Amino acid sequence: MADQLGTLLRRLRRQAGLTQEQLETRSGVSVRTIRRLENGRSGDHRLGTVNLLADALGAGPDDRRLLVATLTEPEAEPAGEPAPAPDRGQDAPRIPGPSPEPVPAEAPAPHAGRAPTASAVNDELVSAATELAREIRRRWRSEEEHRKVHDPFPLPVRWKSAPELLTDRPMVIQRQPPGTAPGSLDLIGELGSVAKVYRRIGSGRLVVLGRAGSGKSILTIRFVLDQLEAREPHDRVPVLFSIGSWDPTAVALRDWLVDRLVRDHPDLTRRTPNGSMLATALVDADLVLPVLDGFDELAEGLRSTALKVLNATSLPLVLTTRSDEFAEAVQEAGSPLIWAAGLELTGLTLKDLSEYLPLTARALPRGNDGTAPVWPPVLDRLHAGASGTAALTRVLSTPLMVALARTMYSEAPDRNPAELLDTERFPDENAIEEHLLAGFVPSVYGRPVADRDATGRQERRYDPERAERWLGFLAHHLARLDGDQQDLAWWRIGDSQRMSVRLMSVAVSSALCVALAVWIVSLVGLPSQVGEVLVSGCLTGTTAGLAFGCVHSILTRFGSTAFEPAHVRLRLPGGGATAARRPVRTFVARFGAVLPGGVVMGAGCAVALSVQRWLYYGVPIANEPVLKATLINVLVLGLILGTAAGLVFGAVAMLEAPLDVSSAATPANLLASNRTTVIRQVLVLVPMLTATIAVGGRLIAGLLEGIFGPLVWDATSALVIGAVGGIGGTCSYALSFTAWGRWLVLSRVWLPLSGKLPWDTVVFLDDAYRRGALRQAGAVYQFRHIRLQHHLARSYREHQRRYAPARFPPRV
Repeated sequence: MADQLGTLLRRLRRQAGLTQEQLETRSGVSVRTIRRLENGRSGDHRLGTVNLLADALGAGPDDRRLLVATLTEPEAEPAGEPAPAPDRGQDAPRIPGPSPEPVPAEAPAPHAGRAPTASAVNDELVSAATELAREIRRRWRSEEEHRKVHDPFPLPVRWKSAPELLTDRPMVIQRQPPGTAPGSLDLIGELGSVAKVYRRIGSGRLVVLGRAGSGKSILTIRFVLDQLEAREPHDRVPVLFSIGSWDPTAVALRDWLVDRLVRDHPDLTRRTPNGSMLATALVDADLVLPVLDGFDELAEGLRSTALKVLNATSLPLVLTTRSDEFAEAVQEAGSPLIWAAGLELTGLTLKDLSEYLPLTARALPRGNDGTAPVWPPVLDRLHAGASGTAALTRVLSTPLMVALARTMYSEAPDRNPAELLDTERFPDENAIEEHLLAGFVPSVYGRPVADRDATGRQERRYDPERAERWLGFLAHHLARLDGDQQDLAWWRIGDSQRMSVRLMSVAVSSALCVALAVWIVSLVGLPSQVGEVLVSGCLTGTTAGLAFGCVHSILTRFGSTAFEPAHVRLRLPGGGATAARRPVRTFVARFGAVLPGGVVMGAGCAVALSVQRWLYYGVPIANEPVLKATLINVLVLGLILGTAAGLVFGAVAMLEAPLDVSSAATPANLLASNRTTVIRQVLVLVPMLTATIAVGGRLIAGLLEGIFGPLVWDATSALVIGAVGGIGGTCSYALSFTAWGRWLVLSRVWLPLSGKLPWDTVVFLDDAYRRGALRQAGAVYQFRHIRLQHHLARSYREHQRRYAPARFPPRV
């Protein structure tokens, strides 16, 4: 089997006129793996790897079938031939764009959720998948409890079969061979049986349709938990992804899945023996079952493209979406999601409401007359079909609106749900829904809270109006980032500010760090005049601020991910942790990234030194010898600081190891782990950078003396420049080029100063989560529902317009 695969790969590569290195560039598969496959030395083949190679080689359908045949020829007698891809009169659609997913080469496993080549998966991946499943189960159990799904009992979310035009043919869904009679596909069920229904689908592909607020998100959480309960060691791990953040025209599906896994599970950055990340290996080994929530939240122009990309892969998956948006995408793409069955959620009935809502209102004294505003009178009017109740009946047919009504009326002592029957205030469905959305935040922030919560932490009391304004700013920030973006990441909150504000913050914070370093070192270590030291600090700090601002703008302009949270921690050699990358490659990458910044910093210090001499000692800058000396200082200090920074940061990078599994269990945990990492980096970098500048400067100066003549680098100069560079440069890096530093400067200082966020933003976000305004999705927050997010963003924009600066007419 390995020999056949190697021979076929070599033939296809030669036909394409590619070298192994060129094939590596196109496919993303390492040269080492390509060489092992072609030489027949690899006995553990991955379908994902072969599909990537086939896509890069432009293999046709016949060649793809031959490639798959080399993977599906077990020693035992096969049970049957894989069924062909669905015949729609043409091949599965393909689209232009970067790294599109391969055309399906074989059908998914006959048992949904079961990996197709389980016996070929090594023990390390099985162990990683089991660890991932354990962590996902813990997170979503906690989230389900937080959302009070089981209090008093889960709402009975039910469904019916989706319209035939939005699903594939039953025979194709069940992967039945041609010529066999199509069997019936029983998809009827309710919330507690969703995983059982999924396991009846032979293709492992399911689309869940429903209108806004119909319970799709709750259904996916229950599906993930039930699927994990029945999971065996080699089964796929269901992982919930919010697909609204995916741009199918810019990022391949596989790469996006890996990126989301690493963000929410930083321990998956560990490397496997073949050099790939665990997250990549799990996806390529088909051990991840993507549960893609919110297809309708993609930008309208991207939905049909996303559907085509999903149709170009055989990956088993679950997709949730609003019905109308999915129907439009299907019509534009010319095909539904291939091989996929479909469910459409139905509304809650009056019987469901009568059984649920009365139990949510606790027996407490309410109102001025001491009686409790109960749901039964309202429900009786709905059952009787009284005039003006049709709109309320339709509104309360969705779990979202029932949850909002519960929050506003069942959990508030001074509200009566009978007001919802007032047809003058609420003439239609939209008026009732807007009322429930508008009343949610004041309700959750207006209720009394205990002095301390269950964990012993002191509860914060926020003014409802200010809390609504802060949440509105965060919702508006998400809209500015990317339309229907849902992921509220703490490290991106500062991105809501204009580029000029962000650059100014970098320049100011870097200038202050370097200026303070100059003042401290000069006043403590040298007998200097205070005025001269202050001027020196201001000049050096200003130059450093401009230099760091330029570097920051370049990194931002070219889309660097330098400001993402660190997925690593510092470790000591022999500490037992596995390095995040190969040491040499890690060192070279970090050295190259830091070197230019050090060069710019050194050059700026040389210029500042010349200006200082002109101001205090009258040394003319335009004098030819002075210009020559300044240029020599620019070169020498640039080389010294650039080389020292590159060496030190590269060495520290070799001490990095992946974070623990629990480090990104919540946004607060990820923030705390990044703060710890940055502080440790500062404590390590300051002495290392100081010593390297001092010692390395002597070596570089000695080498360059043969070219430029005598250069002054005595012990005093070495220590002063080293200390300033070590302290100022490290602190500037920490505040300007780390996710935690940008969070500290923008989200903890600038935004609170402008009144857009509270001073303790972390506490406020955690409080909003515990009150139910936000939910957690791995390392990020999300608003409780996209409709609540849109409402708060719209209210915030209206508030801003209402209090816009006044314009006065010109004086006559």
